[in-house]
Amino acid sequence: MAESVVERLNRNVIAAGICTGCGACVALAPTGGAALIETAEGPLPRFAPSAALPDLAWDVCPGRGVPYAALYRAHYGCVPDNWLAGCFEAVRTGYAADPVIRRNGASGGVTTQVLTHLLDTGRIDAAIVVRQGVPEPERASPVVARTAAEIQAAAQSVYIPVAVLSILAQLQPGLRYAMTCLPDQAAVLRRLQQAGHPAARQIRYVLGPYTGTALAPGAIACYLRSKGVRPGTDPVASLKWRAGEWPGYMEIVLASGKVFRTPKVYYNFLIPFFVTQASLQGMDFANEFCDLSVGDAWSPRFEALGGGHSVIVTRTKEMESIIREMESQGLLVTEAADPLRTLEMHGHMLDFKKRGSYIRNQVRRRLGLRAPDHGLRPVPLPASRVAVELVIMLLFAVGRTRVARWCVAHIPERVIGPLFNRLRLGWKALSKPTKRKGLGTLAMQEVAREG
Repeated sequence: MAESVVERLNRNVIAAGICTGCGACVALAPTGGAALIETAEGPLPRFAPSAALPDLAWDVCPGRGVPYAALYRAHYGCVPDNWLAGCFEAVRTGYAADPVIRRNGASGGVTTQVLTHLLDTGRIDAAIVVRQGVPEPERASPVVARTAAEIQAAAQSVYIPVAVLSILAQLQPGLRYAMTCLPDQAAVLRRLQQAGHPAARQIRYVLGPYTGTALAPGAIACYLRSKGVRPGTDPVASLKWRAGEWPGYMEIVLASGKVFRTPKVYYNFLIPFFVTQASLQGMDFANEFCDLSVGDAWSPRFEALGGGHSVIVTRTKEMESIIREMESQGLLVTEAADPLRTLEMHGHMLDFKKRGSYIRNQVRRRLGLRAPDHGLRPVPLPASRVAVELVIMLLFAVGRTRVARWCVAHIPERVIGPLFNRLRLGWKALSKPTKRKGLGTLAMQEVAREG
């Protein structure tokens, strides 16, 4: 007897450790057939013994890989001219004109401003956003925001995994939605829309952040332990990942009233120890299947100006028209940007995704482990670049062990944060020539995908 979809997903994706936790299979399951469970590594689906998932759940699963070339052609009618940027209409830098929205956003408040405008102009009935603190301070969940205030309450970045697509099963028929989501989730959503899935087709606009690495939820407990807070002694009352002036700081308020604040560049020390597997295996950094992609505008010029600036990428003609409308109404402050220069702002992470993910997935296969197959091979791929990635993989493999996590939890954050930042900058400078070599002319060779 042939394996059911549930059996295939359990064996080849979930048990194999390559589930991205997008939530699509849960949304596609019959009522009561599946649920998400929270684990220290992020949300995972669990299926009832009687669950009978449709073939569509297997077809669109990003843990198996995303058929990018086919998806580009189906959605945009072509493959990208530039494989780092994806297909796009225009690239800008800018920020929300409303100072409150800008200040409360992770960078320039652009996503919040656009969602609010879509709601105010009647283009959507509600927005699906991710909100930290739902259902409890250390967790985050997708929520349906029906007012501008609810949209703005979900401003800020969230760096732990959230199964955004699980909310498709809860949408009210006949209503129009916008959705914010991660790259793998946007790709799955587009495939569901192409398959005619009713709830997916209610999503009229898709917005998403540039996405590098996410942290397993266990990172929060590790951070607190490095601050001297023992597990279970002082519960978290609130958590913000990018509080304060851009680029922001992690802010954790405990039930006792204690407040911890750590600059973003310092709490990045958690990444080698708690980076998610989904972060390592996905090749899309710039959220290429969103109508609007937004990222931090990292440059000395914008850092000197302060206040928060974003890279704003429109990928459809309709979204380009909406952004122009907002500019004319004074809702966004923008300036045209050279797409190549904005790519340089994120060159390290683009390489980490476009070439690094391919190498990491290939190594997993060589070791007899499951890995997603995206059907693309980056060219050029020098041997020196492979060697650098093998070093990175070794560091991640060691960092994610229980021993390493225990050790880092017992080093004071005031020590490990600055130390890691110096090591990170040193490593970037050392590896930059190799990681940037050939990146500007990167192409993708289509290869046959595994079944």
